[in-house]
Amino acid sequence: MDDIVLTGSSTSYCKELISTLSSSFPLKNLGPLHFFLGLEVKHNSSGLFVCQTKYALDLLDKTQMVGAKSCSPPSSATTKLSANDEELLENPTEYRSLVGVLQYLTWTRTEISFVVNRVCQFMHQPITSHFCVAKRILRYVKGTIDHGLFFSKGLSTLQGFSDTDWAGSPNDRRSISGFCIFFGHNPISWSAKKQTTVACSSTEA
Repeated sequence: MDDIVLTGSSTSYCKELISTLSSSFPLKNLGPLHFFLGLEVKHNSSGLFVCQTKYALDLLDKTQMVGAKSCSPPSSATTKLSANDEELLENPTEYRSLVGVLQYLTWTRTEISFVVNRVCQFMHQPITSHFCVAKRILRYVKGTIDHGLFFSKGLSTLQGFSDTDWAGSPNDRRSISGFCIFFGHNPISWSAKKQTTVACSSTEA
């Protein structure tokens, strides 16, 4: 079964497209979008609010973090994750599963993209300190359970913002880059990832 979302500025054209598709494929029209692949969509006169509240609540329940104390921000500015001689986790599968579901949460939570990328870098050999950072992200999510993205009509300008550190990884000295692209006031693309090569200066990074 395939789920699909049709959207456009012309209601009549969308109806015509649905009618055309239904003549060739078995199709069920569920009406206005409210829930799609874990994404919750709420409509009002100002625009659309997209969040993953139920997904986040299910995640907290699955990881037994419902009763945990919330915290902010999602990571400490002084914490630098590295691959050191600390003892490896006895069950790395639990860590990998947690980090995997946190990645899906970044679909509507741009503010955790950077720290989720950090914990993703140690999937092969996670240690206790890595797991503590991943759990801190969960504690932050608990305190911001209703956060999401709001999309509204307005400007049609395209703006991009980017930043990077220099030699931020203590293990391979590679830099971490991040960017966010806005269409008007609406974020449409964002990323945080480690660069593929070592930069020789902050300007190069």
